[in-house]
Amino acid sequence: MASICFYFQVHQPLRLNKFSVFDIGKGRSYFSNDSGDALDNLKILKKVATKCYLPANRMFLKLLREHPDFKISFSISGIFLDQLEGEMGEVLESFQELVKTGRVELMSETYFHSLAFLYSKDEFARQVELHRKKIKKLFNIQPKVFRNTELIYNNDLAKEVEKLGFNGILLEGADHVLFGKSPNFLYRAKGAKKVKLLLRNYKLSDDISFRFSNHDWEEFPLDASKFSSWASSINGSGEVINLFMDYETFGEHQWEETGIFDFLSNLPRELLKHPDNNFVTPSEAIKKYPAREELDIENFVSWADVERDLSAWLSNPMQHDAMSKLYELEAEILSRGDQDLILDWRRLQTSDHFYYMCTKFFADGDVHKYFNPYDSPYEAFISFMNVLGDLKLRLQSSNKKKK
Repeated sequence: MASICFYFQVHQPLRLNKFSVFDIGKGRSYFSNDSGDALDNLKILKKVATKCYLPANRMFLKLLREHPDFKISFSISGIFLDQLEGEMGEVLESFQELVKTGRVELMSETYFHSLAFLYSKDEFARQVELHRKKIKKLFNIQPKVFRNTELIYNNDLAKEVEKLGFNGILLEGADHVLFGKSPNFLYRAKGAKKVKLLLRNYKLSDDISFRFSNHDWEEFPLDASKFSSWASSINGSGEVINLFMDYETFGEHQWEETGIFDFLSNLPRELLKHPDNNFVTPSEAIKKYPAREELDIENFVSWADVERDLSAWLSNPMQHDAMSKLYELEAEILSRGDQDLILDWRRLQTSDHFYYMCTKFFADGDVHKYFNPYDSPYEAFISFMNVLGDLKLRLQSSNKKKK
């Protein structure tokens, strides 16, 4: 038997304005909603909602109603939910309608889609709790399975996540951590007692999220019948096929014109033609299947780039400098109790800001350039450091007032 577990990451950052040194101390907003350019957060949110969130949610609601055995799961960042509450209530309601079916599971994560675990376990725990409360408030659900930002994982994370009360973690099924093992089984986390690991089948996931519209791909065009035959071939050599991908795959990264929505509309029916196939949520997979072996993952793994490590966010001096200086402010920021300062400090932790500073393979056609709204990684770094300089001025002013 092979269970199919669909998981989608839903996230949009608050992109920073192009913030010059002359803007420091002038009271200019860090996050733009009215610039009209590539950094306009509201403009981007509305565009992706039209192309992806609304049509994809309508499609999945239809599939859930047509197929009683069909199930999916999401991890929705807190910073994304904040934007929906403020500007796009229709999109929020469409996610709520999906959850009300009872066959959509929500994961837990860091509220601000941050890399807090790498720098402050206390801040990490605070953000996880903030996210739990947000999910409870908006969806009346208490998540039991954890997904760290960009599937970043190691043994230490498993131990911390277990302390926070979770029974499962999603992570990348990278070859260099599996050493020939299959990603299509559940595993035990080294150093943790109860947490089970669900590993992404990156080949099958990327066939949809990256290769679907690639005319040079030897398997192009991909239809639901062909993909179903690949998934069904795992019967007897695996127990759960974890198909994890960005939700923006549907309609935004893979445009409607590619046929991605038609492909997905037909996929549940084709998968269920095989009598041994079924659908599970992560929690159901944890209950249904045993952990076959222990995985010892000492170094961090992620689902980013071919290296599947931390280099998308921490591979050059700019990224290290920006990240370390941001987290150096933790104790002082929190001690002031200024909620506006704390909120901006946490919004600056969003991993996307550091991804935009990545200089790896920054060439025409590269994925980093595709996702970067700035003209260069250096411009992203300069804007970030100028904003951080402004934040420090506000912190100094807050200190004087408190004295």
